[in-house]
Amino acid sequence: MKLNIEIDLTPQEARHFLGLPDVTVLNEHMVSEMQRRMDANFAALAPEELMKNWLTFGGQASAEFMKLMNAAAAGSLKGGAGGG
Repeated sequence: MKLNIEIDLTPQEARHFLGLPDVTVLNEHMVSEMQRRMDANFAALAPEELMKNWLTFGGQASAEFMKLMNAAAAGSLKGGAGGG
């Protein structure tokens, strides 16, 4: 036996029916805070700022990055492209 029940409720009505708290105010606050933080960090995503941050590590970071890339390339060559 199969029984289907369709209930047409708004999210607010469903929360009230189930006895759940109304978190609309909290949700609005969280969303506005996230938007504020995103807006504040957009400046850090500018290409000039990214390059400035990357270059502050100096030559050691670029050398480490090159070693990482070489190791990844060597690993992909050892694994083979066709398999078996």
